[in-house]
Amino acid sequence: MSMRQDSLFASSLQEPLANRMRPLTLDEYVGQRHLLAKGRILRQLIENDLVPSMIFWGPPGVGKTTLARIIAHQTSSAFINFSAVTSGIKEIREVMKQAQAARDGGQRTIVFVDEIHRFNKAQQDAFLPYVENGSIVLIGATTENPSFEINSALLSRCKVFVLRALETADLTELLRRALRDERGLGRKPLRMEEGTVEMIAEFAAGDARTALNTLEMAVYNAVEEDGWLKVSVELIEQCTSRRSFLYDKKGEEHYNLISALHKSMRNSDVQAAVYWLARMLEAGEDPLYIARRLVRFASEDVGMADSRALEICVAAYQAAHFLGMPECSVHLTHAVTYLSLAPKSNALYRAYERAKDDAQKTMKEPVPLQIRNAVTKLMKELDYGKGYRYAHDEENAITDMVCLPECIQDHVYYEPSAYGSEEKVQRRMRQLEELRHRRK
Repeated sequence: MSMRQDSLFASSLQEPLANRMRPLTLDEYVGQRHLLAKGRILRQLIENDLVPSMIFWGPPGVGKTTLARIIAHQTSSAFINFSAVTSGIKEIREVMKQAQAARDGGQRTIVFVDEIHRFNKAQQDAFLPYVENGSIVLIGATTENPSFEINSALLSRCKVFVLRALETADLTELLRRALRDERGLGRKPLRMEEGTVEMIAEFAAGDARTALNTLEMAVYNAVEEDGWLKVSVELIEQCTSRRSFLYDKKGEEHYNLISALHKSMRNSDVQAAVYWLARMLEAGEDPLYIARRLVRFASEDVGMADSRALEICVAAYQAAHFLGMPECSVHLTHAVTYLSLAPKSNALYRAYERAKDDAQKTMKEPVPLQIRNAVTKLMKELDYGKGYRYAHDEENAITDMVCLPECIQDHVYYEPSAYGSEEKVQRRMRQLEELRHRRK
């Protein structure tokens, strides 16, 4: 009996570590506290056995499949794992018949479809009648925006939950559990050099599967010393093929590097900007974080001096989302180079900061009557909209109508620079002021 148990245990260890450490309950599940903390909506739905059809949208390795399995287990439902990569309409219909039969016998079925965005319209439509009549609870997982990738008819019958990349602390907890747990590496005589667990967690960039696979690779390549398997910093660097890839994404070095990138672009130093971009990407920084910062820079530091900058940065963000690393590095380089060479203006940033200051001080100021919306008879009787002049009916499509509260009528927020396209903006603003002055 003992030999059989050992054999079964050895057999289970042939499974990848990520599979062996898959959480079985909500209490074991790591991350997604915005959905699964006590009192949060998804946890309440699961605990009260009121799970609807839903879509889990999030990056790879954040626990979409695991969460679906936990839901099936905790709600005592049959669970069918369906792959959008290998299944067609015929397979869908066969599974739906099984689910219908199970429902007739009092058994609810959860159908989990991984990568549901890979199904075409006809395949997605095949689920629709069974979702509608309650034969199945459909849980789809996708890394793509459901609004674009899932039929509106099916999407309207599903609740969308957004799963986030795991925090470094979550991944560290997961790795340490794998080192302790006998399902994982708990039986191995391991010595992890200080900082190695945190290195792996940082490298994984929010992906639990990557974290566990990297740990497993390191352990399999560990050096034996005095009966212990030693996992060193050098070994982790070899396993990830990166020597200086790690820095605390919430610490000083993280902010130093993004600051260096910003200031290099602001100073129109292309070479330095591309270098700091490479430093961040090769250090394992999330490319979408960089892309978001570039989108902000496009309006904060370039703005109306070259409005194309914003378009290019949004396109770079989308490319980074579609492709990920390493392919998206060239798209981010495109955006960084464009921003570095673009004429600079912080006029939009300064305009908003001035307007924000006034807005905070004048929150009680009423909207001028002439630009209020008179949607009811009473509003009209109270002079809402009285004195409003439709600009399109006026010469040059402009009036001298006052649109600011009286106490700040003379305040100026946006003052264009003389750089790039803002030189034209300056001329246009002067022209508009002259036209208003003539109207008066």
